[in-house]
Amino acid sequence: MELGGRGPVSVEQYHKMVEQGVFQEDDRVELIQGVLVAKSPQSGLHGRLIQRLTRWLFRQGGEAFDVRVQLPLTVGDLSEPEPDVAVVLSDEEAERLSLDHPTSATLVIEVSLGSLKWDREVKAPLYAQAAIPEFWIVDPRGEAIEVLRDPDPVRRRYRAQQVFSGEDVLAPLSLEGPRFKVSELFRGLGRSNR
Repeated sequence: MELGGRGPVSVEQYHKMVEQGVFQEDDRVELIQGVLVAKSPQSGLHGRLIQRLTRWLFRQGGEAFDVRVQLPLTVGDLSEPEPDVAVVLSDEEAERLSLDHPTSATLVIEVSLGSLKWDREVKAPLYAQAAIPEFWIVDPRGEAIEVLRDPDPVRRRYRAQQVFSGEDVLAPLSLEGPRFKVSELFRGLGRSNR
């Protein structure tokens, strides 16, 4: 949904709208390049994948990182997406700086059931411009994870892209510890759910 005739909405304006109760508590919107965008409802599969990723990342993160699930991430003056999962520095840093929401992450993940094109063409450039070092696009239909690394903020793109699937082993660059096989993420979900 776009606010007609008003031009781009800034993050500051968006926060004021939230504070003034313009949105209902259950409204699912995010601010992308100055435009309010409605988020799709979640399927059970989408939720299960987010839950598995969150559990795995939470065990990996330790005290230095927080795993945020579908919470705002302020990336510039005109964008505040709510990625499915974001690994950020511990909230203590944000609290010290008195930030409403983190402005950076070490890893952002989007689960793409019906949004592959959107995540590749809109979200990837947005996260690259914000210099987020690593962006994963989880593709349940292909049982694969596209891993984008080495952002080029000026060109709004990632320099490195690799697809992991099956028995490929994957771990975030920023977290130490055990890795996981991509097949483990999708195990038991059944192709009929996709």
